[in-house]
Amino acid sequence: MPTLPTILQSPNITVPHGFSTRHGGVSTGYGATMNLRLQDHQSREDMLENYGRYCHAVGVDVTRTVLSHQVHTDNIRLATEADAGKGLFRDRGYEADGLITNAKNLPLVVFGADCGIALLHDPVNDAIGAVHGGWRGCAMGIMGKIVEEMTAQFDTDPAQLQVAMGPCIHQCCFETHTDVPEAMIAALGHQAMAYIAPKGEKFSVDLLGLNRQWLLNAGVLPIHIHIHAHCTACDQENFWSHRKLGDHRGVQCGMIALD
Repeated sequence: MPTLPTILQSPNITVPHGFSTRHGGVSTGYGATMNLRLQDHQSREDMLENYGRYCHAVGVDVTRTVLSHQVHTDNIRLATEADAGKGLFRDRGYEADGLITNAKNLPLVVFGADCGIALLHDPVNDAIGAVHGGWRGCAMGIMGKIVEEMTAQFDTDPAQLQVAMGPCIHQCCFETHTDVPEAMIAALGHQAMAYIAPKGEKFSVDLLGLNRQWLLNAGVLPIHIHIHAHCTACDQENFWSHRKLGDHRGVQCGMIALD
């Protein structure tokens, strides 16, 4: 497969943003080259250099980044000026799989290595969000919840919201036991069935489609959702995949900021 640029951007998001790939960093070994994983085998110097390069590509100040602390829940945090630098330069002191803000120059960062990640921009009220939607968070409806939180905090109209969905594992590679389909059906009812297919004694699950369905249910318009249709498990040249690489891997990120 062709090598992708250092970051992927979406035409519908008009503020600084980007999804990272495996390329453009300085890490070596199994994390080569753009490894943005915290507390990994790489040196802190290499990690900070990678973040510096990533932020430079997006066009933001690395010292002001706010990193999620993902625990596979539906926790959404309102990030404020007081959070600038948390994750890289200061302890986070919170757990959150989603971040929202209307503060300027406060880049929000979420992580993925197969899980769904999405960036949201409210161009009317000048607000943003970043969210991690693994299968547990998806079953909890985190994609819909972050839309609801932006509406509550910033008066966001979901019909005006612009969303970019980053690379994640696709149905071709996401094979599960009954726990995942059962959780999705319990959460979404008959809507979930379109995204689940039997595969022998297991099931193949369309995590991207399920996360998108939550956005649609929350009132986001289909034409306002841009999808980077790369399967992280299929395209290991360009992306990190927990399913394929286990713990010997880095992570990619989604980042968004108001300038």
